[in-house]
Amino acid sequence: MTGWPGRWLRWPDFWLPVDRDAAVQAFNEAWTHAETRRVEIACGGGVGRTGTALACLAVLDGLSGGDAVDYVRCNYSPRAVETTWQRRYVRNFRP
Repeated sequence: MTGWPGRWLRWPDFWLPVDRDAAVQAFNEAWTHAETRRVEIACGGGVGRTGTALACLAVLDGLSGGDAVDYVRCNYSPRAVETTWQRRYVRNFRP
């Protein structure tokens, strides 16, 4: 248990969020909170799902989907956004 509010998404490893609307809502919430406080994004391995979520936050911040993936890979992990469908999800992400 953490000392701050948390939110969980059902998101199988190497795949995409089960509930896409809940994911968009969670990303918007994280992006809004990040303006005034720290936000933690995490998954079991810290690469694919985390990288995908971070790339979606970068899209919310104004980057294109392709640029967001490149940004996260350059600034977080070169292996981030691991799968083809995760990359496609970010490219097509519309908040």
